[in-house]
Order: sequence, then C-alpha cells, then structure tokens
Amino acid sequence: MSDDVVQVTRDGPVAIVTLNRPQAMNALNQALRRALAAVFRDLEADDDVRAIVLTGAGTRAFTAGLDLKELGQQGLGAANAEGPDDNPVKAIEQTGKPVIGAISGVAITGGFEVALACDVLIGSENARFADTHARVGIMPGWGLSQKLSRLIGPYRARELSLSGNFLDAATAERWGLLNRVVPADQLVAAAVALAHDMAGIAPGFARAYKRLINDGYDLPFGQAMALEATRSTAANAQVSAAEVEAARGAVQARGRQQ
Repeated sequence: MSDDVVQVTRDGPVAIVTLNRPQAMNALNQALRRALAAVFRDLEADDDVRAIVLTGAGTRAFTAGLDLKELGQQGLGAANAEGPDDNPVKAIEQTGKPVIGAISGVAITGGFEVALACDVLIGSENARFADTHARVGIMPGWGLSQKLSRLIGPYRARELSLSGNFLDAATAERWGLLNRVVPADQLVAAAVALAHDMAGIAPGFARAYKRLINDGYDLPFGQAMALEATRSTAANAQVSAAEVEAARGAVQARGRQQ
C-alpha cells in the first residue's frame, strides 16, 4: 500500500480505488476528500476504464466518515466552505460507469454516504453501517437523509438515524442495502469479478442504461414508465437487425460458458 491517501490499481478495464488511511480507519480528512473526488473525475474521463470498485484499506473500516479530529480543529465551516470539486460523493454520483462498493468493516455517517453513492454494494461479514449525524449534532449534506429512506424504507431509516445504532451485514443484506455478503478474504475479488461482468457491456450502452435507471427512480412510476418508452423508442430505432443477431449469438455463447 502506497502513502497516497487514495490508491488506484487496474485489473484490465476495472479500476480498484482504495481509501488509504487505515491508521485512521480511512476517515475522510480534507486531503482524502479532495483526492477521492479528483480520482473519480479522472476515471470518468479515462475511456480505458469501464467499471470501478471502491473499497477501504484494512479490515476495520470502509471509512469511518468525516475526520472529526480535523473538524474539531478547523470547525465544520471548513468542510462546508469546500467547493463542489472537493465533494467525493458528488464525483461518484456523476460517474457514468458502474461503481461497486466493497464494504469491509464500518461505514459510518459520511462514510455511509460515500457507500450510498455507489451503484452496487457488496459487504464482508464484518461490514457494519451507522448514521451518527444526530449523535454528533451535524446535519447530513451528502444525501443520506433522503437516500436511506428510499432504499430501506422510512421506518428503518428513522430507526438507524435517530438512534445511531449499527446495522450488521446480515441485516443490511436482508433489508436490501447490501447486494450480498461474502467472506472478508473474498470481498475485493467478488467485487472485481462483478465489475468485469459489467465492463463487458458496451460503454455507451452501460452509461445510458445506468442513467435510465437513475432518472426513472427519481420520478413517479407512471412518469418513469413514460421515460423508458421514450428513450427505448429512440435508442432501439438505431439498432439494426444484423446487430441484434450478432448480440444474440454472443449472449447464447456466454450462457453456455456460465
């Protein structure tokens, strides 16, 4: 592991991004926040990268959230004064490529928000989530108060956010927050394998499909169905019969291999 607060390695078309402050439970100090946002902007612009895995160094923490020791010295206003280019959650959300969060250890408060910016979450058996905004007396600003209730329901979201209690991996999977739970020593490998599956989709199509899912989720169901119909008609009109036949053959061949 290098001394960089964010480390990036490559496995073909998959980029593995590692939050690298294990001695501080990967807490999001100013340097890490800025570096993480910059890394995601760079990966978004890199045409050789088709999918991204985001994880934390060590097994204790994905990230423990904002560095409260630093904020205790600088004050919360220092974080609020940062520009949009320093917001790692926004940079992850604006990435058109699939982003898989590999969660080992705790994802707390701001770290929980970073996890929720990912498209898919895979956790180790020791993954745990907590929203301690209320206990610290800080209002969330990276989307947790709105995303969590939409993902697990308002009753469960209020239980977590108004208690600050931890949510274990098994319960997180049962509630639909984690896609699956795997042994800790298989976590990154499982996330990278899924990333390779996603990287096999044509980049432009993957980007458009991700945007369709996200845009539709923000709308009432009827409007979302209308949005799908509009985009489907426009996109599918550009696909030739020969392209459909070639794709059908590739799908059949892949099915015989898996």
